[in-house]
Amino acid sequence: MQLAQLMYEKGLRRGDHLALFMENNLRYFEIAWAAFRSGLYFTPVNRYLTADEAAYIINDCEASVLVSSFYLKDTAEALLPLLVKENITCLMTEKAIHGYQSYETEIGQYEATALEEEPLGTYMMYSSGSTGRPKGIVHRLPSRTVDNYPEPGVAIFRKFWGFDESSIFLSTAPNYHSAPILFSMQTQRLGGTVVMMPRFDAEKALEAVARYKVTHSQWVPTMFNRILKLPDDKRLQYNLSTMRCAIHGAAPCPKHVKQKIIEWWGPIICEYYSASEATGQTHITSQEWLKKPGSVGKANLGVLHICDEDGIELPAGESGTVYFELPALPFSYKNDANKTKSTQHPEHENWGAVGDVGFVDEDGYLFLNDRSNFMIISGGVNIYPQEIEDALLTHIKVADVAVFGVPNEEMGEEVKAIVQLEEPSEASEELAVELTDYVRGIIAHYKCPKSIEFMAQLPRLETGKLYKKPLKEKYWQKAETGLV
Repeated sequence: MQLAQLMYEKGLRRGDHLALFMENNLRYFEIAWAAFRSGLYFTPVNRYLTADEAAYIINDCEASVLVSSFYLKDTAEALLPLLVKENITCLMTEKAIHGYQSYETEIGQYEATALEEEPLGTYMMYSSGSTGRPKGIVHRLPSRTVDNYPEPGVAIFRKFWGFDESSIFLSTAPNYHSAPILFSMQTQRLGGTVVMMPRFDAEKALEAVARYKVTHSQWVPTMFNRILKLPDDKRLQYNLSTMRCAIHGAAPCPKHVKQKIIEWWGPIICEYYSASEATGQTHITSQEWLKKPGSVGKANLGVLHICDEDGIELPAGESGTVYFELPALPFSYKNDANKTKSTQHPEHENWGAVGDVGFVDEDGYLFLNDRSNFMIISGGVNIYPQEIEDALLTHIKVADVAVFGVPNEEMGEEVKAIVQLEEPSEASEELAVELTDYVRGIIAHYKCPKSIEFMAQLPRLETGKLYKKPLKEKYWQKAETGLV
């Protein structure tokens, strides 16, 4: 409330913008709520960005207020001369450096009372920037006030995951990503408690569940994988019996990983598929998944459509672009009408897609193949990397894997795998052959990698998403220069 009062006095009104460049810090929520109780757009900025990258987002969203932390002082200082907006208010928590005002001192001058009018604000997240500069995802500002919060905004949390005032939610991921901040704030809106990890650690996550008697939690598949690989004396020593619902999303979960986590934690695992653009959502319970392994569920927001490249709807079982039909497209990309248009169906403007490829079975369950820009076309045949990655991940020596297409003069593309081993020192040509033979026993031979290379650490984001683009570009650039 104090920050809301400060921003109002500085002239910020409904539709203006606040940017937050901060690690997982308990101040995060009060700053976010100040924006939401002032009718502002709120943009969390990835704390791992460089000064240039962070400044680009702060400038692009036209933030009138920037809040950072002393923990990020070096980057926060470096981005100051890159900011273009005049009279931007820059605040820093804990201790202020030159160019920033003390957050605590400045808000301390205001009463902790609500504004006379509290229009409801909303998020403006930025895409990951995997294809150029990140784009702001603009949603319409709600027409309601904070006290008249729309029930549909929390209905999914009540109905599908059982959130209520007794919920104790463990947030394991960074708040700059849409899911952790959204789940945390919805928990608080319903009167529940949020336990936030500064950063993910497999054993500390289990310890937090036991210590705080966590009822709800959120994970990404790489976290499940790391927890499952803990030694039994560490993994099994914590009491996890208070957990009522463990939710995962953000990236595809290999079948064997999900199977093991359900066997361990019981049928409390729920999965959802969505995007920051909020074009739609699916949901699946453990019981459903065990009957439909690999599925991300049925639509619980929007109507699913699977279409070919020309926008023609495909029958059950055939793979194509995943569209969700809503009454209207719920977002636009800031200052990029062409990119917004590219997400719409050729004939139905209210059908939105974010680039995923999949199919719907005869019962209406969605199965994802991969992102359309990573689909491999070899000899005219479509090959989806996700299936190959899942197969390789079942090998005991494989910690992580990225599969994509590389140029092949005869076939157009061929399958390439980059593997991160549990023990990097074991990398060898012999192991590459062993892995190729292993995969041949699981999937069709034409899908198997034609070559495997090893990398000490794959570029996977904290949100669980694999940042495949630079890996793929490396090999295509080599081909263009004749180096491969």
